[in-house]
Amino acid sequence: MDVPEELASMLDGDHGPTKQKAARLVVDLASTAGAKEFIRASHAHVSGVSVITGGHGLRRFLADLSGDPNGKVAIPTTLNSAGCDHEKMEEMDIDYPGFLEQQFEIVHSYSELGIDATLSCTPYDRGIDDEEGIGSWAESNAVCFSNSYTSLVTNRESGLSALATALTGWAPRWGLHIEKNRVPNILVYVECEMDEMTDWSILGDWIGKQIKPEWKLPWGPMPVIKGLPHASFEMKKALTAAAANYGCPMLWADGLTKDAPDVKNFQGTLHFKQSDLTERYRDLSPKGIVDLVVIGCPQASVGEARMTAAFMRSRMELGERIPNQRLWVFVSSHNYDLIEADGTLDILEEGGALVLKDTCPEVTPYNRANYNHLLTNSLKAEHYLTSGLNKMPTSVA
Repeated sequence: MDVPEELASMLDGDHGPTKQKAARLVVDLASTAGAKEFIRASHAHVSGVSVITGGHGLRRFLADLSGDPNGKVAIPTTLNSAGCDHEKMEEMDIDYPGFLEQQFEIVHSYSELGIDATLSCTPYDRGIDDEEGIGSWAESNAVCFSNSYTSLVTNRESGLSALATALTGWAPRWGLHIEKNRVPNILVYVECEMDEMTDWSILGDWIGKQIKPEWKLPWGPMPVIKGLPHASFEMKKALTAAAANYGCPMLWADGLTKDAPDVKNFQGTLHFKQSDLTERYRDLSPKGIVDLVVIGCPQASVGEARMTAAFMRSRMELGERIPNQRLWVFVSSHNYDLIEADGTLDILEEGGALVLKDTCPEVTPYNRANYNHLLTNSLKAEHYLTSGLNKMPTSVA
């Protein structure tokens, strides 16, 4: 293994204990992956922020790393969503002793490492037209979006591997860093209308559900999709976010992404028909009383917030309003400022919505005395809310 001089110096402890630990992890990961060399990264995005994600162990680990004055990130690094909007704890009614204090401790430690506490799961939606270079991104929806629609190249990283690359500036060169590995392995024909954003989310998730055990997908399912119409930013985002549910690191779609490399033999060919879309809506529809509607998984774009506000305005004109803030809209701080400036926030709040920043539906500890059945427009939210940290019954419409 050819270890760069700078990385070797970190391994020797010349840059302090934090970078030494990070360098050891980078080299160990390279060994595990069979990588023979390393590549410089230009940007990292670190996950593992919510209290319910890492708990006490995460707090101790980060406190140890951030206690080293030389332990600062070597490249620009952003941070994933936290578990709450610290300004709206009362409205969220989080029933978790000491949650806000513990959350502050985690975010503070990351900040001490030099990480930009953006607290967003959409690092591609922050006013940058086209990300580029080698990334080390740990948020699965962001990995699939960036590889598919931008010039940034990243593997599907864990929070730890992304943090190690952030601190050293180096990543093992393997996987999707290598051009020959960036080829489609599934062919998908879309044979139905795709008019709504949720249609695109259902498609992304549906593709993953069709994977057969015998298919050889060394880097995960990587479909090339035929037959999709022109798409908005929100539709494209919904597609890649849901596709990532089953390990998809990138996809190709005619007219929406760069042209896919030529492939003669696919592991499988799929046909997504109107009957498939209708069946999924039927399976995912609410079967009982819904306690809370959540929008913004991944965090809502300005366009999605405006669409929600337009719907709420039409209902307000009929004298209707969301009762008891039973609609939560999750956005990044970047987009919160934008919708506050253009008046969208006022409409949402006037209509009865609770608009939250710095957090997302997946990593929020819901008060089960009030909320036991959620409704969303996102298959990413449905996938992780039903199977992840909250194990919350979740429907889709």
